[in-house]
Amino acid sequence: MKLIIQIPCFNEADQLPQTLADLPRVLDGFDTVEWLIVDDGSTDATVAVARAHGVDHLVRLTNNKGLATGFQAGIDTALKLGADVIVNTDADNQYYGPDVALLVRPILEGRADMVIGDREVTGVEHFSALKKLLQRLGSWVVRQASATSVPDTTSGFRAYNREAAIQMLVVSKFTYTLETIIQAGKLLVAIDHVPIRTNPTSRESRLFPSMGAYVRRNAVSIFRIYAQYEPLRVFWSLALLIGVASIAVWVRFAVAYVEGNGKGHVQSLILGAVLFIAAVVLWALGVIGDLLAAQRVMTQKTFERVRRIELQLGVAPSHYEPGPAPAHRAPARSDAAAPEPGRASEQEAVRL
Repeated sequence: MKLIIQIPCFNEADQLPQTLADLPRVLDGFDTVEWLIVDDGSTDATVAVARAHGVDHLVRLTNNKGLATGFQAGIDTALKLGADVIVNTDADNQYYGPDVALLVRPILEGRADMVIGDREVTGVEHFSALKKLLQRLGSWVVRQASATSVPDTTSGFRAYNREAAIQMLVVSKFTYTLETIIQAGKLLVAIDHVPIRTNPTSRESRLFPSMGAYVRRNAVSIFRIYAQYEPLRVFWSLALLIGVASIAVWVRFAVAYVEGNGKGHVQSLILGAVLFIAAVVLWALGVIGDLLAAQRVMTQKTFERVRRIELQLGVAPSHYEPGPAPAHRAPARSDAAAPEPGRASEQEAVRL
């Protein structure tokens, strides 16, 4: 069994050493534990630092393509390198590295194909009250959209077995966290979650310049992703809402007409007609979207088959560079999975 821990990076030369120092090199249930760095067009010394700390594999994208693209590139490379389980973590040392052992346990026990690390955001001290509220609200929306019960949907600390990773296809250019959960829920991938620990924050997030941007981007992402998988429900719900509004406006005009004041409410008749036309357009968009959704399923299946063929033929990963020779790599850490003092190591996974 091979475990590959992938770390998407963009200008993380300062944070990467501590992140790597906490990651395991030896883990029960695996013959090999390897590290994969996905350099998303960094302009600092991220690659040099990664090599100096003995990473096994590097993917070097030519320019900054975004977190979602880096994640997808890492998954593709890890599969082609023969990974049986893939763990994704952030390069900013947000997550407690030894909890990789907790993250992969449901997969090793055959209880899950995909495991999400739950930061238990209500207890994270460096999260503001507003951010905690928005995290909980956003996670609730994603749970409804994906028909799962993942409590922390924006967590980037997650694990996939080989079959789940083969099926993952990220379309979004912004983030992979929400899309992969909704996609997994629709593909009937077995999802589990485990409580994990976080480290004190060392810098502010670079993904979101402000809380407003965070809310706006995630809201748009959730709508777009859900509309891809449930276009009929999305557009017909909007059509019904606007259609009811148009009828209400027409009723208002009809009442005024009966009372002999119809000329003074012609604008209501026009507004009702405009709303009704909009409802019909949304209804048609739902039908078209449903037909496109069927095509998307076929595209998804084609992508999965192509990926399996590439793996069988041994197609080399793109932008790949090997790490330093084994003799120059950091020594194995046999105690990497030891729990932090004062925290129980037997945290049980919550079954979905």
